[in-house]
Amino acid sequence: MSRLSRGLTGLGSISRHGSSASQSVAANDRMQANKTFEELKRVIHSKLIDKLDLSKVSDLEADTLRREIRLVVERLCDTENPLLNRMERERLVEEVLDETFGFGPLEMLLKDPTISDILINGPNKIYVERRGKMEKSDVKFRDNDHLMQIIDRIVSKVGRRVDETSPMVDARLPDGSRFNAIIPPLALDGASVSIRRFGSNPLKLEDLLNYKAFTPEMAMLMEACIKARLNIVISGGTGSGKTTLLNTLSSFIPHDERIITIEDAAELQLQQDHVVRLETRPPNIEGKGAVTTRDLVRNALRMRPERIIIGECRGPEALDMLQAMNTGHAGSMTTLHANSPRDAQARLETMIMMAGFELPVRAMRQQIASAVDVIIQANRLQGGPRKILSITEVMGMEQDIIVMQEIFRYRQMGIDQNGRAVGQFEATGVRPGFVNRIEAAGIKLPSNLFQERVLLRD
Repeated sequence: MSRLSRGLTGLGSISRHGSSASQSVAANDRMQANKTFEELKRVIHSKLIDKLDLSKVSDLEADTLRREIRLVVERLCDTENPLLNRMERERLVEEVLDETFGFGPLEMLLKDPTISDILINGPNKIYVERRGKMEKSDVKFRDNDHLMQIIDRIVSKVGRRVDETSPMVDARLPDGSRFNAIIPPLALDGASVSIRRFGSNPLKLEDLLNYKAFTPEMAMLMEACIKARLNIVISGGTGSGKTTLLNTLSSFIPHDERIITIEDAAELQLQQDHVVRLETRPPNIEGKGAVTTRDLVRNALRMRPERIIIGECRGPEALDMLQAMNTGHAGSMTTLHANSPRDAQARLETMIMMAGFELPVRAMRQQIASAVDVIIQANRLQGGPRKILSITEVMGMEQDIIVMQEIFRYRQMGIDQNGRAVGQFEATGVRPGFVNRIEAAGIKLPSNLFQERVLLRD
């Protein structure tokens, strides 16, 4: 009898007296079973790699290849340990296939649609976020080397690298999810990974309305703003849903317009036909060859874009983005980190100064006021719900101050018994000045859209 079957059958021989000694034996047997299961998996995976003819494998389609390899793995299971029961055998086959073709232990988490974030703090501590709540997962990696193999596999697929000379990396998974890794020596307790899930089917407008992220009236105004080619900045904190909202709003852009997207790691999934996707490049091992967001924005201006969408402004590229908005690329969009519309304006000023120009404050604010038409503030509230807290019009300048007015807002009233924030969406009663531009574009809004009232309560 093999070590695996001894370990597994050992679980059934525990005395039923419930003594502490028997519990200790049970725990030891479970650990031994897990250990021997991992050993068997390693042996089969190693033999599978030896058997694979890589020259022929590359010619097969993914589904056919997985089916063929499954048969090989099943035969190896029978050879190495014929005493496995059906459940153990199926688990072993799936895990070996995940190690060979997928991302190892991560595959189980990536297949779970309820998980929105995966956070890995070393090989043995994996946390996931489900429905706004953080919980520890039972999934583990064998050791730090195993985790590093999976990280290398992910980043190499998108032409990135991670090693001691470049210990931080941003990448994307095949389903569009955002991936970030930081490895030793910067991460002291083993490699650390953060995965923000977007999924192969991004959330649509109807989904966000069902989640009460905003109201139909707010959706109607945002759609009108995009079709009328107003420039929009989406601001919010980390994990507040800025990229998801940008993805959703981009679906309102007409299909006959040329769009250029610029991102650090390509996450946007636009549905239009005429889209050019650009991605920044980190420096090579000699510290050369980096291509920044700013470089790509400048190049995009020579590519006859009708709209430019920057995944996130976080530096001097903000100045180039504002210049583009001011020089015939109306209808452009970007996101940035800020806690309120007024903070977003201050962040834009700071990022303009990062470009290295000694511009007077008034000149910077004039640039912002003339370029940006609407600021949409998204936030993640207590307990996990993500809401649009404010849709604000940028009206212009009065002396040295940028004048803004709030059109729609979310007012938090408290928290419910589950610890989730509750409140109401309100129309402030302000009719925005850009309504004339919307009507000039042939879009008719309901006459009572901006009437002061409560739109929706949680």
